[in-house]
Amino acid sequence: MLKPEGAGIITWIIEQIICNLQGYSIYSIYHCGVITMYINRILENKVRIYLNDFPAVAILGPRQCGKSTLAGKISSSIPGSIFLDLEDDTDLQKLQDPKLFFAMNPDVLICIDEIQLKPGLFSSLRAILDKESQNSRLLVLGSASRDLIRQGSETLAGRIAFLELTPFLTNELKGYDLFRHLLRGGFPRSFLARNDNVSLVWRKEFIKSYLERDMPQLGFNIPARTLKRLWTMLAHISGQVLNSSQLGQSLGVSHTTVKRYIDILSQSFMVRVLSPYHANIKKRLVKSPKTYIRDSGILLALLDIADKNQLLGHPAFGQVWESFVVEQVCSNLDGWEPFFYRTAAGAEIDLILVQGQRRIGVEIKASTAPRPSRGFWNAIADIEPEHTWVIGMVDQSYPIHPNVTVTSLRGFLKNIRNFKY
Repeated sequence: MLKPEGAGIITWIIEQIICNLQGYSIYSIYHCGVITMYINRILENKVRIYLNDFPAVAILGPRQCGKSTLAGKISSSIPGSIFLDLEDDTDLQKLQDPKLFFAMNPDVLICIDEIQLKPGLFSSLRAILDKESQNSRLLVLGSASRDLIRQGSETLAGRIAFLELTPFLTNELKGYDLFRHLLRGGFPRSFLARNDNVSLVWRKEFIKSYLERDMPQLGFNIPARTLKRLWTMLAHISGQVLNSSQLGQSLGVSHTTVKRYIDILSQSFMVRVLSPYHANIKKRLVKSPKTYIRDSGILLALLDIADKNQLLGHPAFGQVWESFVVEQVCSNLDGWEPFFYRTAAGAEIDLILVQGQRRIGVEIKASTAPRPSRGFWNAIADIEPEHTWVIGMVDQSYPIHPNVTVTSLRGFLKNIRNFKY
């Protein structure tokens, strides 16, 4: 097909992109010379519902995961909405007198990005929201957990709903390529990069920026080199039981310092800490938590794995797959608490999902023909979950026991809401 010349080339480019989007949605196709693609986020509907029910809604998540894009999509559909980015000095100046700014902009949604840069703002916002007594007034975005911006959860208690946005989830992506998602992770700029090399460069720059820029902005005076070493060590043991004393010896710091650093990585959405399941069982249970690098692309960048072939031949392939699946499952949970189960005698299962008296088991195998170990069956006997899923690299689901089903990740996620067997 011949490319048209002049202004017609824009239309031609748009048509070519639309033909190859495989289900992605476009909301701003051409703006300032940049073609923009928007992937629908599962969280969007919940944000809209909460805005109708609360004066303020907070979307928290790691930097560059798509919070601003999602907020822009939502606010663009609400007439009169105002978007402020606190990293922009001009926008920051507008909030020198928050009460005046809100008074001059009544009855409209105000979105404030990177709220963690000015946590003292929350006390002023409380008085404003109480005086106005209306919903859909404030949408705040932050790159830190509610505990790291604790002042917000304290001063706006009862007035604000907190939601977490993750990088892209597998069930948000159409025309799904499992290994592309596994290799690149879910950060939009990494996943949508024009090739794997550009994606890897972006992820390495992200890691550098997080250590040298984000940590100081959050108020932590931690040597970047020390935190990078710990982060890399956690990558090598992702999915394993944490031994903070051993890590502390390797870093030359105390085990309490290691735990504090891991807590910071966790509350800035880089690491997931999974607690052991302590059932009322007369067994010697493992009491230390497991740690996972949350984004598989960041995990592979820390491990210096650049492509599919390197990953398939790497001894950490099973750990990478487990980390990826754990994050996808946990990020899709709605009302379920995740744990792992392991005893000193060797009974173990990767995930136990708990909701009240209900228990669901999840085992994760990087195999096209997964075969659970004896420790898995012993764990099933101990815990007696109502159903257990073995998530492997399979195309179709099939039972291997009346209450045990082998399935793919996407097959499991289709059932995760209602757990239909």
